[in-house]
Order: sequence, then C-alpha cells, then structure tokens
Amino acid sequence: MAAADGEPQAATKEAEKPKIEPLRLPTPEEIRGQDIWNNCAVRSVVSGIMGGGLGLAMGLFLGALDNPLMQEEMSTKQKVIYTAKDMGRRSLRSAKTFAVMGLIFSAAECVVEKARAKHDTTNTVVAGCVTGGAISAKGGPKAACAGCAGFAAFSVLIEKLFDRHD
Repeated sequence: MAAADGEPQAATKEAEKPKIEPLRLPTPEEIRGQDIWNNCAVRSVVSGIMGGGLGLAMGLFLGALDNPLMQEEMSTKQKVIYTAKDMGRRSLRSAKTFAVMGLIFSAAECVVEKARAKHDTTNTVVAGCVTGGAISAKGGPKAACAGCAGFAAFSVLIEKLFDRHD
C-alpha cells in the first residue's frame, strides 16, 4: 500500500514541474533593430518627435478651452476664427517645447546610462536636471538651478510612478 500511495505523489511532483522550452536566439533583423534603438541619437530624435506630437495635442486641447477676452463684443464667426488661430499658435508653441524637452531628456539619460553602464534612478535625476536647467537657462542662473531641481524631482516622481527600474 505504501508503494501505491507513493506513485501518485511522484506523478504529481512531475506534473508540477514547468515545461522547459528551447532557447530561441534573436534573428539578425532583431539584433539590428535593437542596435538601432540603442543608438542615443536615434532614441533622442524619436523622443523629440513623440514629445512634439504630445505637445501638439495638448496645445490643441488647451487652446480650445481658452476664451477670448472681449467675447461679448465678438460675433460667432469672429470667436471661431480667434479660437482657431489661438489653438494653432498654442499647439505649435507646445509642440516645440515638448519636442525640445523630450529630445534633451532622452539624450541626457541615454548618454549618462551608457557612461555609467547602469540603468537606474540616478540617470533619471541627471537627465531631469539637465533638461530643466537647459529649458530654464534663459531666465538666468537662479532659474536654471530651480529648473534643474524641479525637473529632476518631477522626473523621479514619474519614474517611481511607472516604476521602470528594478
């Protein structure tokens, strides 16, 4: 009876083992694609384009919400024309800002990551500081320092929210 009881336990243990699948090596096309994406220039340009698209969409949305100052004195046609022009101006301005922000942040993070040979939150802090400082530099040294600290803190907050790093 002991042998009969032992057999189902052995069969159960074997059934619990995960099935081992063969290792699949990447194809040459997959390797080339990964090499292209690991290039800091490519990654930065793509981030800049995506940032520009996001800025364009945000500018359109926020521009549509803005009301003209003298709306009581304007006809409906004038309001529509004013809103369309304002949306266009705001969209282009937002697209440019977000594109520059995405390009600088991605380039800085990629360069720091390659130099340190690590993928961690320190890269995000440095990239955020570089981006915030560069965007705020026109306001002088105090503005650049505040932009550095603010954007670095914001970048870490977003990083922790999405928890990209282990």
